[in-house]
Amino acid sequence: VAVPSVGGTINIITKTTDVIAGGNVYATLGNDGYQKYGITYSTGLMDSGFAATVSAAKTDGNGYVDGTEFNAVSYFINVSKEFNDEHKLSFTAFGAKQRHGQRQNRHLIETFRQSERGRKYNGDWGYKNGQVTYIEDNFYHKPQLSLNHYWDLDDKTTLSTAAYASFGSGGGGGTVGSDRSKFNFDNDEYRIGTLGPLNFDKIIEENEANGANGATTALRASRNDHNWYGVLSTLKTDLSDELVLLGGLDFRNYTGVHFREVTDLLGGQYLSDDSNVNNPLATAQVGDKIAYFNDGIVGWLGLFGQLEYSKDKLAAFVSLSASNTSYKRKDYFNYLDSDPLQETDRYNFFGYLGKAGANYNIDINHNVFANIGYFEKAADFDAVFPRFNNEEINDDAENQKIFSAELGYGYRSDKLSANVNVYRTAWRDRTETLGFQQPGGERAFANILGVNAVHQGVEVDFVYRATEFLDFTGMVSLGDWRWENDVTDVNILDEEQNVVDTVNLFIKDLPVGDAAQTTFALGANYKFTNETRLSIDYNYFDNLYADFDPSNRGTQGAPDAWKVPAYGIFDAAFKHGFEFGEFDAILTARMNNIFDTEYIADALDGTGSNAQTALVYYGFGRTFSVGAKLKF
Repeated sequence: VAVPSVGGTINIITKTTDVIAGGNVYATLGNDGYQKYGITYSTGLMDSGFAATVSAAKTDGNGYVDGTEFNAVSYFINVSKEFNDEHKLSFTAFGAKQRHGQRQNRHLIETFRQSERGRKYNGDWGYKNGQVTYIEDNFYHKPQLSLNHYWDLDDKTTLSTAAYASFGSGGGGGTVGSDRSKFNFDNDEYRIGTLGPLNFDKIIEENEANGANGATTALRASRNDHNWYGVLSTLKTDLSDELVLLGGLDFRNYTGVHFREVTDLLGGQYLSDDSNVNNPLATAQVGDKIAYFNDGIVGWLGLFGQLEYSKDKLAAFVSLSASNTSYKRKDYFNYLDSDPLQETDRYNFFGYLGKAGANYNIDINHNVFANIGYFEKAADFDAVFPRFNNEEINDDAENQKIFSAELGYGYRSDKLSANVNVYRTAWRDRTETLGFQQPGGERAFANILGVNAVHQGVEVDFVYRATEFLDFTGMVSLGDWRWENDVTDVNILDEEQNVVDTVNLFIKDLPVGDAAQTTFALGANYKFTNETRLSIDYNYFDNLYADFDPSNRGTQGAPDAWKVPAYGIFDAAFKHGFEFGEFDAILTARMNNIFDTEYIADALDGTGSNAQTALVYYGFGRTFSVGAKLKF
């Protein structure tokens, strides 16, 4: 694709004409009510030239953390037609419709310790009429359709073209109203016991008593629906035995539909909302839009090309691409329908990429490799419309600039395979949108423009085949990731997309948070027979820093963000295959965090950058699953 992701892009090609006829059914059960059932069937290539694969699965469970019940239905359909040796056509549709309760808000470590539920504690749910009801939840369905044409022009040249469409619908739940403090986790008046579930029934009684004055608080969903269309066409030709040329066209059009809607009035007759200038005295009912309603329209047109060389001990490539990204915004709430400002012009940003890499096999055991690239990515949509209106437009927003390089060495022998590489990625004029909790419990987010970061480090991975039956795996990653500059005039926005503050961020030399910068893993895999295997893995995480809170970074000389305590967890998996009558069967079992290690998986920095003020999520304790699959 033209100007792809920083870490690379994987292209998954589905052609059921290559699949052998047959299928499988499976079932998996796990901790906290986890259940998954699925079936897959493929016809294989039939005499008519048609082939089809269908797959479906249903997943349900209560969730390890309180109030995170989930359910999902997923599906996959592919129908292919092989017309002749030159032409194949493939249609694919897949998606998953899901809903799950959320643990949206982090808490102090002390709060988890005070709760009877410990690390399973979650304050974002409660009971309504005896039924579990979520303060925060997530729901989405994003079916994707694609039609692929594969054309072998001759024995050296192929053309593949994919036309695709995606229609997303869903969002995340939350609260709305003039008295949202009723939902606070520490408001015992509205909780069933200290730090207990929310008593929705009490809120309903108060809203009912409020009568014609409407609801003082209600539940809402922040929706992010979208319509996405695109065409990707790639030509590949062998120029010689050593040279392969690829080139193509990448076109996309995306419309994101952003709005908030009422999902439950909690006994109220209506919810007052004056956000829509076209209907300023709205009395919103369930399903009505409130707070904001706007479209983000993104257009994309790109060209790309890559030349690959391979001969004897040397393999190399060079890749170039360019794209134009256009942004447009339409706001249905902040501007009258008669106002030309309701819809903006298109703002265009040109991006490009150049990268090259090579691998040289010194001999049968040793190889060296290197990759280098420079990538200018169009500024994010939020960088162009930083205040979520159609007047204060940053039409000179800087492209995000990424320079990346790596150098590595590989070793191969009968017993040992290993790689080591050093890398450095410098990211300039990056756009960061960071969500956080305000002191009063309300959620907010910061739209941070022009921040620079450097990610550098060394990575090692290996596989050691000790015997015919036993092998060991391992990896080490040592990173040094830091923000490089302070940022001024950062907008702080509330959940309704209103700017509530503007701050300066002093984050120069602050470690990048939200991911462990030091990790290592060791694994042992033992093969009892060709069909029976046991694996045990240990994963260690260190130098995990809390994400910075923009409201606490307004002073120069503030300490580094709090560093989460290092932790390590053991996992194990077992697999046994056997014949079940005329069928092949597989039994699996897995246990994660075998020793039930308590650890903090995620944190947001607090005042003073210490353990006492950090808001955290605890990781999962011991979990398990067992499954069976029958092939036919």
